[in-house]
Amino acid sequence: MAGIYLHIPFCKQACNYCDFHFSTSMKMKADFVRAIIQEIELRKEVFANEPISSVYFGGGTPSLLSKEELDIIFEKLYKSFTIDADAEITLEANPDDLTFKKISELKASPINRLSIGVQSFRDEDLRFMNRAHRAKEALKSIKMTQNAGFQNLTIDLIYGTPGMSNEDWLQNLKTSFDLNIPHISSYALTVEEKTALHHQILTNKVAPVSEQQSAIQFELLMTEMSKNGYEQYEISNFCKPNGYSRHNSSYWKKDNYLGLGPSAHSFLGNSRLWNVSNNVEYIKALAQGKLSLEEEVLSQRDRYNEYVMTSLRTKWGCNIHQIENNHSTAFVTYFKAEIQAHLTNGNVIEKEGIYTLSNSGKLLADRITSDLFFLE
Repeated sequence: MAGIYLHIPFCKQACNYCDFHFSTSMKMKADFVRAIIQEIELRKEVFANEPISSVYFGGGTPSLLSKEELDIIFEKLYKSFTIDADAEITLEANPDDLTFKKISELKASPINRLSIGVQSFRDEDLRFMNRAHRAKEALKSIKMTQNAGFQNLTIDLIYGTPGMSNEDWLQNLKTSFDLNIPHISSYALTVEEKTALHHQILTNKVAPVSEQQSAIQFELLMTEMSKNGYEQYEISNFCKPNGYSRHNSSYWKKDNYLGLGPSAHSFLGNSRLWNVSNNVEYIKALAQGKLSLEEEVLSQRDRYNEYVMTSLRTKWGCNIHQIENNHSTAFVTYFKAEIQAHLTNGNVIEKEGIYTLSNSGKLLADRITSDLFFLE
């Protein structure tokens, strides 16, 4: 199973917490579309003999692409790759872009799944994050997409925002459940360096993010999701029965994927590749028929660490037999020794050689995986 990710590096405005690669200027959008078409041409042999089961438009804000721009990209994708008839094709969209006309255009395209960047159903949170939409727009956009026939929907929600009480967070979740959203991705607000939020906290313009508040709201999230029939199949991802994101699951299961667009990453067997995180350089290189790629061949240690990090976050867990089959005895011995303390304290559960995180372990996921990393 292989996937394709397309990074669309444009946004109307910058959210204060975001450290992804994007530009708020649309001046180069047409040049970018020509460049990504050229990149598809230059990299089409990557999956010459492998069918594509998922395509994901991320960003940035892919819903800023016009119908004509999407049509051009899809035409090139379908000419260059063998895309399964039932492929999951996702586009990230902001609520303020989802007008009736836009939704109709998307429904007429190959896109069959929308990821709507709601973040919160509270205007206070949206203003804090510097989002371009408001709660009413989020509600309206979801209902319109459902009425248009988009049943395969996912929304993003952020918890741990300063000023968001536990009651506020529970109301956010209730609103999502009432809308019958089949898939929800939910993340703690994190403070990344060089973001506006980081600067605002350093200059005392906003309150620091509370780890305790985030932990409590994460526990509430897990409890409420379970009560409402959602399965937590990855630490931050929840779905109704069999509603897994095919594309994101491929990341966690270490399937091959091709990343297109500036800053996009690819994973191909034992190597990881990434494009330059600069729109001008990306466009200039492709105008000359060149790729602006860097590549890292993963060592056995890198592959072990990545497998532990990704697999332990999921319901499918970390399989000791996979470590035994793909790595030397030293890695197996190290894993068994380092995970023992987490088994003893109940943060990790083992069944038939498969290790998964308990709910208490999910609160400490980064610490646990760090303990299991092979550093020698």
